[in-house]
Amino acid sequence: MPTQAKAAVIDEITERFQKSSAAVLTEYRGLTVSQLTQLRRSLGAGSSYAVVKNTLTKRAADEVGHADLAPLLNGPTAIAFIEGDVVEAAKAIRDFARANPLLVVKGGVVEGRTVGPAEVTALADVEPREVLLAKLAGAMKGNLTKAAGLFQAPLSQVARLAAALQEKRESAEGPAAPAADTAAADTTTDTAETADAAAGTD
Repeated sequence: MPTQAKAAVIDEITERFQKSSAAVLTEYRGLTVSQLTQLRRSLGAGSSYAVVKNTLTKRAADEVGHADLAPLLNGPTAIAFIEGDVVEAAKAIRDFARANPLLVVKGGVVEGRTVGPAEVTALADVEPREVLLAKLAGAMKGNLTKAAGLFQAPLSQVARLAAALQEKRESAEGPAAPAADTAAADTTTDTAETADAAAGTD
């Protein structure tokens, strides 16, 4: 391949690395063109699957700071450059590999970090974004309900305390009223007796 053509290929691979949120390196030995096309379509919009030359890819990887990918660039290599949903693409690769064992995941780059094949598989097991958001919303709602309960608890306790004090005051005031009436009656009796005594004296 002429030097200029090689430089163009390196530039293209470099650009794909830079634009992609993830790149998964695979070995495709034994797979048919039809199978590779099926895998390419399953990755979703914005993603691509391309057979690459290892030597040129090593140079492109060096340019984007992923020289540690060099050990993975041996044998027939094809790279899934993912620009869409990384989790969905990882699931597509995992499912395709289960149905077509000839596809071997070597590793790759996810969000700028080099990962091994086990991490790519683990990524495929992550729940969809919508499910995670729903769970987060549910957890937040639960915490808000607990917080509301905590805020309401002191108010209800204050209300119960106020009611108890009111009841205690009313029970304390109840017997005091007859006592006051008795004292008033005694005073009236004493006054009447004094009046009678005064009349007798006259």
